[in-house]
Amino acid sequence: MDEPAGLRERKKERTRNLIAQEALRLFRAQGFDEVSVVEVAAAAEVSKATLFRYFPTKEDLVLHRFADHLGEAARVVRERPAGLTPTAALRDHFLAGLAARDPITGLNDHPEILSFQDLIHRTPTLRVGMRQRYTSQDIDALADALPTGSGAAPPIVRHLAASHLIAVQQELGHENWRTITSGRTADEAYDDAVAAAEGAYGQLMTGLDAV
Repeated sequence: MDEPAGLRERKKERTRNLIAQEALRLFRAQGFDEVSVVEVAAAAEVSKATLFRYFPTKEDLVLHRFADHLGEAARVVRERPAGLTPTAALRDHFLAGLAARDPITGLNDHPEILSFQDLIHRTPTLRVGMRQRYTSQDIDALADALPTGSGAAPPIVRHLAASHLIAVQQELGHENWRTITSGRTADEAYDDAVAAAEGAYGQLMTGLDAV
């Protein structure tokens, strides 16, 4: 007798979560490059073929956690209040993330979050994978979300603007992670993180010639 569709989906989700959890446990303990996909599959008690059905590449075992943020900058720009510029909208969104200690901002000192951030930032393979899988897509999506029509910048300029906006977000997050790993708590670093974000986005608003 066939299982109900809902039950099948829940089982698939449990299997996917188990594989991801075992992968992260092994990567944290031994390092991403030192653990094979076969070892992850064995730890999760699934076949290698099953693992690849859920995660097409080894990098996906880690980077899938960023999928929820894919296209976020574009959504913020599209849904911004009337009268608010795209840069101001992204600045406000990032500042709200800092206040909420959103892990994507780097300003989070929870041991589990910090361990995950360490894995990403200290593993060149994952950093490159992040740029290839998500950064380029975020830039393209944001460029499409920037104003078009009469008087708007041409596509190449919108793409360059989107590149700068995404880079600012990523660099601020990386700097906040470095600050936390130096020994400061998120609360201690908060004011400096806010000042850095306001300065960085403000620089984009006024132009690079003002540096």
